[in-house]
Amino acid sequence: MAVLCPQCQKEVELDALGICPSCSYYFPLTPKQRISLIADPSSFVEMAGEMRSVNPISLEGYEDKLKENEKKSSLNDAVTIGRCTIEGDPVVVGVMSFSFMGGSMGSVVGEKITQAMLEGALSNQPVILFTASGGARMQEGIFSLMQMAKTASAAALLEETHTPLFLVLTNPTTGGVTASFAMLGDVILAEPGAIIGFAGPRVIEGTIKEKLPEGFQRSEFQMQKGFVDAMVERSQLRETLSFLIKTHSKRGFEHA
Repeated sequence: MAVLCPQCQKEVELDALGICPSCSYYFPLTPKQRISLIADPSSFVEMAGEMRSVNPISLEGYEDKLKENEKKSSLNDAVTIGRCTIEGDPVVVGVMSFSFMGGSMGSVVGEKITQAMLEGALSNQPVILFTASGGARMQEGIFSLMQMAKTASAAALLEETHTPLFLVLTNPTTGGVTASFAMLGDVILAEPGAIIGFAGPRVIEGTIKEKLPEGFQRSEFQMQKGFVDAMVERSQLRETLSFLIKTHSKRGFEHA
């Protein structure tokens, strides 16, 4: 089925990679699509799939908003976690989705990201996290902000246990996710053209009263400034992750 590309404004047919054949724009992928691109066939087993957000500060209308997003995205919340293998190597993976409330990090997202990292530490298996987020879910008040410290602490545990943490930043990765676990990976990869930052460009320009450089906050810019280790095309991502898994594990050295 043809879709309209928001960048080149052409109707195009997309393949499994979800890249515009006309201008190379990266369309967003569902967690299921992303997992299918990197995982060995039929190897993914979901964890904590039953978790759903509640209304911790009794905000009016929030429960209806959750139901609306669940129906629209066909997801229980903004992250899917589980175990799989990549070229035979076991890993723990977490994939965020912008289609559920802008990928905002509420209590469930923070808990599932933390569970994924704890599972990696306990099993001594690398953890791979795909980010796509507008930041903290302010409908949950202070509970959403607590997830920043929670996920950062889990990332610190991975470091203490020498468990590799690989981040793949997709468009967009902003706000509290960028300010917490998304910048704490041993290796930080990014998709081409992804917006990566904390506050938006308009907010920054309004604060500093200066025009921002062209391409500001895009993954290419962030790699140039040292915030991203490498940009990786979707077609090369599985191979790249497999290489990182092998080179960051004792098992990998045995195969070298």
